Amino acid sequence: MTRRTLLSLVPAGLTAASVPRPTRSKPLPARRGEFVRLTDPVTENVVVRLTQPTSTSFITEPQNRFVSSREAFLVFASDRTGLMAPFRVNLRTGALQQLAEPAGLVPRAFALDSSEKRLFFIDSKVLEEVDVQHLRSRTVAENVSEFHVGGRTNEIVILRNDRLEHLRPEGSVMIAEAIQSRAFVSPTGAGCAFCRKSDAGERELWYARFGDRPTLLAKGNISCPYWRPDGQTLLFLRQIERGNNLVSEVHEVPLEGGAENFVCRTSQYAAFAPNGDGSVFVGASRSKAQPHVMLLLRDLNRELTLCEHHASHPESVSPQFSPNSQRVYYQSDHEGKSAIYSVNVELLVEPTADRV
Repeated sequence: MTRRTLLSLVPAGLTAASVPRPTRSKPLPARRGEFVRLTDPVTENVVVRLTQPTSTSFITEPQNRFVSSREAFLVFASDRTGLMAPFRVNLRTGALQQLAEPAGLVPRAFALDSSEKRLFFIDSKVLEEVDVQHLRSRTVAENVSEFHVGGRTNEIVILRNDRLEHLRPEGSVMIAEAIQSRAFVSPTGAGCAFCRKSDAGERELWYARFGDRPTLLAKGNISCPYWRPDGQTLLFLRQIERGNNLVSEVHEVPLEGGAENFVCRTSQYAAFAPNGDGSVFVGASRSKAQPHVMLLLRDLNRELTLCEHHASHPESVSPQFSPNSQRVYYQSDHEGKSAIYSVNVELLVEPTADRV
């Protein structure tokens, strides 16, 4: 029986059937640094807290690479030294290393490139690059408020003075103006998607192939856009009013024209992400009664609760898969300050290849 078959056998309503039990924790050996094993009170799944909640720690923005499957490390931001700075933690030993000493790090604006040897981050509106092995750094661009690096050739797009620009060796090329949020490069590196707010207050999702004019793909009460791993369509959450309830659905829209398509309904997801082949989603529910991190099988629309998150702001939980889809990482402030957690899903989700 494959993992996918096992997941498909889970009843659709099985999202919080267990009776809550007191959380039990079992410290890992000292050589694992701050890692602590916790037993989720609802599912009894093992959750590993990777950072202590005595300091504030963040994973990066959605669609930024932050986990190395080759070298088994994770990069995160933390204020444990007094100022927010980027750190690397060895996922085998728990050993920590500070990668830079920025004066004004934007907490979630950092990303590894596809080689996993360079880390990009914003320090006081300056886009910096650091070699994570030798800790040599250089300035990439100035007056930057947002950025994304992606695609097979590590294309970089930046937001500067509400202008979206594509950084090229010969200089920057403007893509669009009046941008309110970060853009994200497609997995193929052929273009990027971004969001705007319309005059009616709706959110608009646009796509721009590099060198062409942007095209509008979708608008309305939408959030959390994500590339399908093959880069041919964009996935996102659409909030729909049904009676007195606000229903959260995953929708998909192709890049080269075509209608927006319904994919599946969710348990009030505030944030979500696809796995490496787009067959499984992980989501964070905004339900106050069931504040869970959940797996959702796309084709069968079946859900399984992984654990509780109890975050004060569910959209900030930002659950994301590891590059091989065998672990889920998320953040939550339910134990005090924001800390980073992981859950092993290798018995439920098939491994995937790292596409980039």
